Amino acid sequence: MTHVSISKDVDGSGRMFDGIARRYDLLNRVNSLGLDQGWRRRLVDALELQPGHRVLDLATGTADLPLAFLRRQPELQVVGLDPSRKMLEVGQHKLDRAGAAERTELVVGDAQDMSFAEATFDRVTMSFGIRNVPDRPKALREIARVLKPGGRLAILELSTPKNGLMAALARFHMKYFVPLTGALLSGAAEYEYLRVSIEAFPTPEAFAKMMQDAGLTVRQVRPLTFGTCVLYVAEAPQGGV
Repeated sequence: MTHVSISKDVDGSGRMFDGIARRYDLLNRVNSLGLDQGWRRRLVDALELQPGHRVLDLATGTADLPLAFLRRQPELQVVGLDPSRKMLEVGQHKLDRAGAAERTELVVGDAQDMSFAEATFDRVTMSFGIRNVPDRPKALREIARVLKPGGRLAILELSTPKNGLMAALARFHMKYFVPLTGALLSGAAEYEYLRVSIEAFPTPEAFAKMMQDAGLTVRQVRPLTFGTCVLYVAEAPQGGV
């Protein structure tokens, strides 16, 4: 069995999510109305995984994406990094039950300051975590550094549609439904933070520009489910960053 390894103590969102780790998967299903699993499948599709790829999943949480990667392509080596020890403990149990622990290493760490060598990974991913990173440009530069030339990055992040009926429904959902169900199911107030963090996140155009400024070549910015979630796909330049 692969054990959770500890790279460093990390402050910030890791401690916040420790308190809701045990019910995090249930909360995701309920708060997204079950849509999060389909969004993750879109991300996996965009990676075009090949046997032998080394994949890094940032903000891996309870290891949903590593399991999805290995279901799609069993011949991978996957590293999941997250600042929350409690979330990784839940993820480790899931990997053990699925028989995927030998192909996956879970590491406590910070996307802004990774210990991996340059050009280590063929693919890097992050789902619903980049908005929690205090210094997003620094994290994107770190991602560009650890990607192999031509390697691919895929990020999923929640968004709020700006116009029309869906925009009004999304705002109602985030303002009232998510904090209420989060508090009821987890007994914690962290899900009020979710609404605030989504509202404060840059527009898709601004975030794509941030990715380009970090040395990545943006290939796709795809709104999903009327723009309530956005899939960003980028690549490291062939000549390196």
